[in-house]
Order: sequence, then C-alpha cells, then structure tokens
Amino acid sequence: MLDFPELPVRSALDDVTRALSKHGTAVLVAPPGTGKTTLVPLALAEQGLRVVVAEPRRLATRTAAERMASLLGEKVGQRVGYSVRGERRRGAETVVEVVTSGLLVRRLQSDPELSGVDVVMLDECHERHLDADLLLSLLLDARDGLRPDLQVLATSATVAAGRAAELLGAAPVLEAHARTHPVRTAYLPPARGERIESCVARAVRTALAEQDGDVLAFLPGAAEIRRVAGQLEGSDVDVLPLHGRLSHAQQDSALRAGERRRVVLATAVAESSLTVPGVRAVVDSGLSRVSRVDNRRGLAGLATVRVSAAVAEQRAGRAGRQGPGVVYRCWPEHEHSTLPAYPEPEIRTADLTRLALELACWGTPDGSALTWWDEPPAGALAAGREVLRGLGALEPSGAVTDRGRRMAELGLHPRLARALLDGRELAGVDIATEVVALLDNDALTNEIDVTTALSRLRRGAPGSDRWRREVRRLRASVQPHPGTSDRDDAALVVALAQPERLARRRGAESAVYLMASGTAVELPGNSGLRGSEWLAVAVADRSPGSACGTVRMAAPADEELARSAAPALVTTGDEIGWVDGDVRAVRIERLGAIVLSQRPIRCPEPAKVREALLAGLRAEGLELLSWSEDARRLRQRLGFLHAALGDPWPATDDGALLSAVDHWLEPELSAARRRADLRIPAGVALRRLIPWSAAGWLDEFAPDRIEVPSGSHIKVDYRDDRPALPVKLQEVFGWQDVPRIADGRVPVVLHLLSPAGRPAAVTADLGSFWRNGYQQVRAELRGRYPKHPWPEDPATATPTRRTRR
Repeated sequence: MLDFPELPVRSALDDVTRALSKHGTAVLVAPPGTGKTTLVPLALAEQGLRVVVAEPRRLATRTAAERMASLLGEKVGQRVGYSVRGERRRGAETVVEVVTSGLLVRRLQSDPELSGVDVVMLDECHERHLDADLLLSLLLDARDGLRPDLQVLATSATVAAGRAAELLGAAPVLEAHARTHPVRTAYLPPARGERIESCVARAVRTALAEQDGDVLAFLPGAAEIRRVAGQLEGSDVDVLPLHGRLSHAQQDSALRAGERRRVVLATAVAESSLTVPGVRAVVDSGLSRVSRVDNRRGLAGLATVRVSAAVAEQRAGRAGRQGPGVVYRCWPEHEHSTLPAYPEPEIRTADLTRLALELACWGTPDGSALTWWDEPPAGALAAGREVLRGLGALEPSGAVTDRGRRMAELGLHPRLARALLDGRELAGVDIATEVVALLDNDALTNEIDVTTALSRLRRGAPGSDRWRREVRRLRASVQPHPGTSDRDDAALVVALAQPERLARRRGAESAVYLMASGTAVELPGNSGLRGSEWLAVAVADRSPGSACGTVRMAAPADEELARSAAPALVTTGDEIGWVDGDVRAVRIERLGAIVLSQRPIRCPEPAKVREALLAGLRAEGLELLSWSEDARRLRQRLGFLHAALGDPWPATDDGALLSAVDHWLEPELSAARRRADLRIPAGVALRRLIPWSAAGWLDEFAPDRIEVPSGSHIKVDYRDDRPALPVKLQEVFGWQDVPRIADGRVPVVLHLLSPAGRPAAVTADLGSFWRNGYQQVRAELRGRYPKHPWPEDPATATPTRRTRR
C-alpha cells in the first residue's frame, strides 16, 4: 500500500473499497481537509481500478490532480492526470483522471459506456451544481442499462447525505471525521451605510491584530476581491486573490504557504475542495454568487445571495485545521438563525438551455426517463427548449438535430455555440472565436464596450493568457467556412449569441434602451457607448426593485446589423387598436419589441376597427356616447325597472350595456371609424333594449313625471336605489299616501321642500308624516314663510303652488 499521509480519511479507505466492491455504490461524508479528494482515488487505483474524479470547478480539478501526483512523486500526466475544457494532461499510464463535471457529461454523451473506467467519484456533490446533478442522473441511467458494473462513489462535506444514498440504490454511507480545533465565532456586522467590502477589510485588520497565522476571507466575486485588496494596500502582509479566473501561477501562489503572513481573498472555490495552508482566522462576508435566470425579462446571469448555514459552517471550519481559530462573520448575530439551511440547488434557479440540449442529446428531451436529485422545473426547461428550437438545435418534436449535436460538442452554452458557428460565416472565424471566448468568460474584463475589451486582451491585459487559450481551442474546433465574410464585426457575433438583446435607444438623449425581448436596460453613467443608437447587449442584469436592467457588456450596432443578425425577429403586421384615446390603425415593422417603422392604414379592416372602438368604450366608459338629459333619465328608469321587476326590463350598468352592444348600438357602431363617431345619441340607442311587448308600459311603470295634488307634474328622481319626488310641501296637501310605481310595488319617497325649495322632510309614509312630523315642520317654517298656508290639518287642506291672496 502506498505510504499515504496521516489524514483522517485514511482510516476509512478500506471501508470505501469494500463498500464499492460489494454494493457498486457508496457515499463518503468527510469535511474539507480530511484527504477524501486525494487519498480515496489513489487507494482505489491501488486496487487495480481506473478512476475518474468529477470536480465542480476547474481550479479544484487541477489542484487535486497536482496534489495526487506529488504524493506519488510524479508529474501530472503520468499515473494521475486531469482534463478541463481546452486543457488536458494525461497519458497511457494514467489511472486516475480528474475532470470537471461538465466535461464528464460530454464524455458520457460520446461514450455512454465510459469505456476503460471502473469508478466515477463525484466529489463535493453537496454543492448541487447543475452539471454535477445532470452527471449523477446520466450515470444512474448508464448503470441501469449499459454499465451495471460501473462503480459510483459520491463524496460530501456535509452530513446531509441521505438523498444521495437513496439515489445510488440504498448505498452505504461512510464517514471520516476531521481532527479540528475549537473555532470561536465573532460577529462584526457592517456599520450603517458601510459597504460589505469595507466591512470585510475592517474584519481582516481585526483578525491580523488578534490572531496568529494567515487569514482567509470569503467574498462573492472577483470584483469584491479587487476592492478589498485595494483597501488593504499598505498592510505588512501579502494580500493574495484566489478565484477561478486567475492564471495557474496566481492560483498556486495563494495555495502555498509563504514566508510572510498572508491574507487570501477567495470566492467559494476555497469552501471545500481546496486546502489553503496556514489559516488560523476566517473572515466571512456571508455572501455568495450564484446563477439566476429571469425568463420573463430575458435576463440571466449571476446574483449575489446570502450563504446557507451549512456553507457558513464549512467556511468557519477552515480556521480550525492547524490550531484554535476564530471566524469573523460580517452580519449581525441575530440574523444567523435566518440563514437557509443548505444552498439552493442550481437546477432550480439557473438557465436550463444547456441542460435541455444535453437531455435531447441523451434521448430524453423532457428528462422524464431519468432519476433526479431535484427534477428540473418544467417552465424553465420548456423555456430552454424553445430557445434551442430558435437556434436550430431541436426539431419541433424535441429531438436533437445534427446542428444541435455539433453545438453540444463545442462545450459552450448553445447561444455561444450558435454565435461561433454562424459568426465564422457572417463575420469571420477570427472575430467569432475572440468574441465567443470573451463572452464565455466575461469576468475577464471590467470593460462595458466589447470592442475595447478585445483590444486590451489582444495587448496582454490581465486574463489574456486564459482568453488566448480558449481562442485557440475554439479556432481548432471550427474550420473557416467556405465563402467566409471578413466583416470583423464584434457586435454581429454578440447579436448572434443574444438576438433578443439587440436594443434601441428610447430617446435622443436617453441612456435607456429597449431590448427586442421587451425589457428596458440602462447604460451606466460612465459608459462610452451612450451615443450609440443601437446596442448588441452581451451581458445585462437587474437588481431587485429596479425599474430596468443594467448593461454590463455590449457593442455598438445599427439597424442593418440587427436585421441581419435576427431576421426571425423581424415581423410586419397591422395593429389596429385603441391608443391614446382614439382608434389607431398602422402597419408596423418590428424587431421583437422594437419598432423599426410604421405608417397609417388607409382602409383598416372594419371588424378590427369595431374591436378597437369597443376597447375604447371599455377603457374610457360609455361617456364617449352622446348623453342628453332625457337619455340619462331613460337609463335610470330602465335600471330601476330591472331592479324592481327583473325581466324583460334590461340592466343598464356599464358591464351589462357593454356586453349587449351588438343589440343596442348597431348600426351606429359598425359605421364608426374613430372616437368622434362614437357621439351616438344614447337615448335613441337605449330604446332598442326595451322589448316591444313592454314598451307601452314604460311610462306607467316608471313615469318620467308624476302629477301632484296642486296640478304640477314633477319629475321623478331615479338616481338612487329608491325613486324620489322632490316637491314643495304645500303642493301635496290633501294627499293621503305617497304614489306607488312599478305596477304598484314600489312607493315613491317624497322629498318635501320648503317654499324656498330647501329640504324640509323626507317620507315614504305620508299619513304618518301628517300625524307626527308635520307639526314640527310647521312650527319651524310658518314664521319664515308667513304668506304661505300652514293649515293645522294638511290632509284635508287645499293644495297650492302659490301664496295666499
């Protein structure tokens, strides 16, 4: 047996090999630093097995291989090798190969039997990356059919391994416990208005003052790392960044112990798979960057979120490897209990276009034939398939096309694969490969202008080595197309990748652009692209609560380019509708949501004009019609009869009238063409609603006026639920009861007025009023109006409209 280092996992190696030999699957739970990533594959290889280790990140892939090779006293590429996209170091004698999860998915697609492989080790499966989840599902499918002898080992840094064991067929769960030292927890939340970078820098200084050894600080991304490094300039320590976009030399520097004290500023890459030596203090920002997609707005990218409690514990554990340590958490202590228990699986939140293509290549477009840790959300998967159909990667049935298989083989997001394949023909292979290499790793630059970013990378800006390697890989994967254009237009390649993100400025001086998808985006204030009428947007995101998205990377474009890059989005159609208070009939040419041109239609389709007029009536109400006083009263009278008697009297509320326009507004509505034509006499139209059998009863059941004892004919007020008759008190002397209408079913409410026409009393029971209320009214008003009669017995008095002679 090899002379393995004395690491905690060593005691579990025999159990792991026995479990795999007996069950074919196993789950190993071991915290970071126990040696599971390096010792387990070597122990399996010593049993004569060929092992492939799948890592979620490129950096972990390379460092794991280098560490195993060093344990064997060899160079990488001999018995231990690694493969990442665009870089491979392995040979004929390689028995342990470390690969990224995404690369192993591609290998499975081309060789579902995984010929020559005995064991697949899925490292850090608890991180729930999208490629890792897909790889697990494909491996389970391969084991069920083609390779029942293929052994699968899942490793996790957390104790939540039950689901993994269930998926692997009730696999045995083995544990290796790390020998750790106590870690004290201190909370240093940001002060009011303090940015998280400033808070982290303050916590780092505190750690340097209070603790021995090196400091490891976790930040969400490379931009935050740069800002914290700037704030720590002048410190008597080495400040080293650590993230996946650095050169190999820079990454190795952060992973080696130095002569001076070090502050390592890392992203999530240092949470589990990597060991950073010498760390005695951890500073945790409490933030992480994860994939998010907004299908409704057409924006996908990275979002900054709070870490889970499990991740916070993993980060804290880094401080207790070599001695007692401390973790400084940059959030209030009372907020710790509100953290989610575990990270959100990427499959629930990410763009699933690439996953949809892999599933189609596997022969199960909807993924229903596979066993999943978490099934892909149906809506996001359907959205991904729709994108693939637009790219020509899928048949209408969902089956993958030859073009789709070619796109998958490139190892790129399908949108970028389309930009590469079509861009080599339309713009030239050189610019196509350069732009795609940049878009596939947009964090290589802080430039908003794609053209400026390319210029700097060509001149050797930071990150250019990695960019050039990817350019060479892409150029080797596609041959120049016969008759290739030499247009050399970066914006065209960007637009081929994201045609829905072609954008046009909203106004001459505006920094807001409308994308073809219908989403508004804005250029930052310092962008040199502000003068561009058109943009090909490569990267855009949207902060919660913002009215529009923000452009992070784009190239200046024009209408001609937009038309050539997105011909499928160009449509011409007649739009007839109610717009800004009138009928608008125009023929509009659009690119998605962007209006390219429009002109009036001289003879619009009558049916659509009618629909527009109806929309106007619904939006602005029936007041668009011409309502005389008589028409309004007719509407009120009919409404009263409908409420009092029901059918056949029609309802006259807005909803009822709008639903019956075919009956009462024809033929005037059919003849109308614009708002002015809606000044239809409403009274004439309303009478069409009255059935001929009931028309003769209208004035009897709902009289317009009622004759009172004085001989006056008073208008009935039908505005309220109960009809009212406003009449001077002296005019109803001699009446014994109030009049009744609606076939005698509804008493009219009398609004009795003073001689000056002011309200004096309201009653629906005139006999009671004469007996009880009249004397009080008489006492109050006879002094003010002495010339008017105020008899003691109004029930028998003579009614009058005048004063006494």
